[in-house]
Amino acid sequence: MLNGFRNILCILAVSAIFSPGLYAQPGMSHSQRTAYIKELDGERKQKDEEMRTAEKSPLPADAKAGFRGLNYFGGSPEYQVKAILKRFDDPITFSMKTTTDRLPEYRLFGEASFTLKGEPWVLEVYQNVELSKKPGYADYLFIPFNDRTNGRATYGGGRFIDARIPEGDTLIIDFNRAYNPYCAYNHKYSCPVPPDKNNLETKIKAGEKKFH
Repeated sequence: MLNGFRNILCILAVSAIFSPGLYAQPGMSHSQRTAYIKELDGERKQKDEEMRTAEKSPLPADAKAGFRGLNYFGGSPEYQVKAILKRFDDPITFSMKTTTDRLPEYRLFGEASFTLKGEPWVLEVYQNVELSKKPGYADYLFIPFNDRTNGRATYGGGRFIDARIPEGDTLIIDFNRAYNPYCAYNHKYSCPVPPDKNNLETKIKAGEKKFH
């Protein structure tokens, strides 16, 4: 079994290219929407290259030769939402379940409330305690979630979204940049399991699909 913290760093190494750049704001022009989709496609191509060639790629050696790229839903600006972030003054620390017996410590940073397709939703937002002590990750936020595409169109163990602590109370959550944990590609990894509070009773048809 690989070291838990090393797993998290490996996930970040590949997912770092998904740091949001252009935002699909309401009322954006056609050219802005086009630029957003173009940037998203570029990030996905870069991730494919990392998966195929990077030393720390989670793909087993025998899978790299035939790797043709990851599967995604088409980029849809409506799946990038503005959430209201409620920060907890005295956040609890707890042991998050994983796909193994590893129990990493996470801090419940707050809750993000948003509307998607006219319906209100809430996701808990976390910080990995150990990771937050590392240079460059003090403001890193982690949003794991399940939805009704799990096990069908998407990985059964849920997907992850990365974010950074905003200056105000608005947090951009971009489901188009939702990605699979390493366990989706290789059973040797230990990956966080999204807590029950982050089970969305709707289909999130955005981001990364199931790996084949």
